[in-house]
Amino acid sequence: MKLKLRKRVEALEDGLQVPSEEALADFLKITRWEVPEGHVEVETYPLKPPFSCTHIVQNEETAEYLYVVDELPLSREEREAYLRSKEVLERELKAPLKGEDLVQTFRKQLPGIINGHKDLFKGVTYIGAKKVMYYLEQDIGGLGKIDPLMFDPYVEDISCSGVNRHIFLWHRRYENIKTNIYFEEEDELDDFVMKIVHKSGRHVSVAFPIVDATLPGKHRLAVSYKRETTPSGTSFTIRKFRSDPFTIIDLIQTETMNKTLAAYLWMLIENKVPLMIIGATGAGKTTALNAIACLVPSNYKIITVEEVAEINLPHENWVSTIARSGFGVENRGEITLFDLIKSAIRHRPDLVIVGEVRGDEAYVLFQALATGHGGLCTMHAEDIGMAVKRLTQPPMNISPSIIPLMNCALLVKHVRAPVFLESGRRLSSRKIIQVSEIEDANSFHEVFSWDAPSDKFKANLEDSFLLTKMAGSLSLSVEDILEELERREAVLQWMAERNIRDYHSVNSLLSKYYYDPRSVYEEISEE
Repeated sequence: MKLKLRKRVEALEDGLQVPSEEALADFLKITRWEVPEGHVEVETYPLKPPFSCTHIVQNEETAEYLYVVDELPLSREEREAYLRSKEVLERELKAPLKGEDLVQTFRKQLPGIINGHKDLFKGVTYIGAKKVMYYLEQDIGGLGKIDPLMFDPYVEDISCSGVNRHIFLWHRRYENIKTNIYFEEEDELDDFVMKIVHKSGRHVSVAFPIVDATLPGKHRLAVSYKRETTPSGTSFTIRKFRSDPFTIIDLIQTETMNKTLAAYLWMLIENKVPLMIIGATGAGKTTALNAIACLVPSNYKIITVEEVAEINLPHENWVSTIARSGFGVENRGEITLFDLIKSAIRHRPDLVIVGEVRGDEAYVLFQALATGHGGLCTMHAEDIGMAVKRLTQPPMNISPSIIPLMNCALLVKHVRAPVFLESGRRLSSRKIIQVSEIEDANSFHEVFSWDAPSDKFKANLEDSFLLTKMAGSLSLSVEDILEELERREAVLQWMAERNIRDYHSVNSLLSKYYYDPRSVYEEISEE
């Protein structure tokens, strides 16, 4: 397969020594990847065009899916040019300037280094030089052989469990899926992990084999180095950070929630009602957190507190704070979530957002809620009852009497329909299956629930004590609040129908509604 592709490359290069960009693109369009024997191609799409793409294939015998990364190969001359260039670049490439990442530095300095070494691409055509530069950028500025995976918008998670084991992905369409990428030697895997850990500004060694860090681009990295903690050798997991995060409109379109629930959350957030998003690992808590945070009025002062940066907001008046590990055996200089929340309160924020509460930082957060600050956080728990038990027991130790300060809890779940059902519904999706208002540590009022057989959301807003409380504080009737909720439903429905879904556009329109709701609603009603 690769040999045939290389012959096609060489045949084109013989006829076009210095082709245009259009000719290069046309060539790559007609290059056809061949499906492995015993498999059928399900889908294909570009990763980093025009040099790499992915093919999703299915084994005809086992029905398992395989994620195949297909890259243009290098000829012998191109490989030699790659090795020459890599040696020179590793020697002469200067450190990134402030505000630059390694890829930007690479692209900025590469032309000057090439001009200073005219023989680097000797015997290589224009197309060949483009391919060489693609691999140089991937190996020096990027993440090596897994770099193409970072450009797939459907990939959420990349995990390697050891040498000679295929890398797995969490794909939004195919869930856990095996790739054709793996590390053949232990030294290769160890060197790769050490390289990407250093890119995050951290250190990994036999003495400190477990690392949790943030890669350039805010991707989350977890590493277990060598065989100190993992008998199979070095392993790593990368949780990809979305530069274009999901918004409330995305959650409506994907049926994670309906427009009524979205309008209800919009009203709670505007009135600084504290919310907690609970669910199991991989349920979609952080996705829901980002989407709901987009509902915050643009003039609110927001401080986010996280261990690893995963929250992304369009607000200008937003301060992101990240916990820091200590140094040495005594963890000197450590800055915990407890420290960050305590510091955040002194800055008088309208809203404190905590990526995840699981320790004594919960106590400080609840103290902030008691003084009138808005709060939004996530927590691992199977249901609201278990969440309250976690909050009231060590290490959180929240007094049951102040549990109602967290007024509302959303339960997010990764639901999966039985494979024998032919309902036309997606087999797997994420849903907010329950929304409960917290009256006290033992009493919860369910205002929304998801009904699995009908795949519909059921609302019980007439008995909502939070809306009643909101009506009292605003000197309005409950009927006025419910009418406003219907108007906001219409706004959200209008945005969903027109696919106004990126977080800047969503925040911009919602901000306009905050300042001038009548004109926005009248404009939508006319349409």
